[in-house]
Amino acid sequence: MTKPIIIKIDNGVLNEAQIDRIIEMAWEDRTSFDAIKFQFGLSESDVKALMKKEIKFSSYKLWRERVENCKTKHAAKRTQAIDRFKCNRQRAISNNKISKR
Repeated sequence: MTKPIIIKIDNGVLNEAQIDRIIEMAWEDRTSFDAIKFQFGLSESDVKALMKKEIKFSSYKLWRERVENCKTKHAAKRTQAIDRFKCNRQRAISNNKISKR
């Protein structure tokens, strides 16, 4: 069975490259769910559903455990020192909608 190329969401359609980027951002410890919502319009529950659908179930379980224990994935758990979506040393990322400084 092949993975779907397009996933429909409330405000549009995500292509394969966007889905891959969301999965990548979801795995990154310092990328919050707020950053994903800002760029792609997906809530935390939407990201969880997408991850469950797009990756192996064993990987999904590992990711969920990691997310639950990660203080940087949820804005409420973050320290006040973290006030941006990306590292100030991060190079430009293709298809990144956040303006570069």
